[in-house]
Amino acid sequence: MASSTLPLDRPLEREPAALAMRIGVVAAEAALAAFARNLDVDDLADGVDFQGAIGPAEWPLFSLVIDTLAEAAPGDDRPLDERRADALNDLARICMAAKRRAA
Repeated sequence: MASSTLPLDRPLEREPAALAMRIGVVAAEAALAAFARNLDVDDLADGVDFQGAIGPAEWPLFSLVIDTLAEAAPGDDRPLDERRADALNDLARICMAAKRRAA
């Protein structure tokens, strides 16, 4: 049996999976903050040009997070705008759950 190269006393929060989760939460929080700064929830009913509303500096991260959450599952024939609206709800839920867990 091969031995692990990781020290046995390494804290669990420093494990790669835990670090990836923390990066994901930080990315989600940054994307939600970008949304809150630049868009009005009432505008969603009319459809939103996200790229036109989110600043160029914030766009890459916001786009990555929203497009990841809005990805169509097999058999999901909803339009992109509907999937993005659901993605925003998912994003808010992720951030709220992370905030509750940290408290």
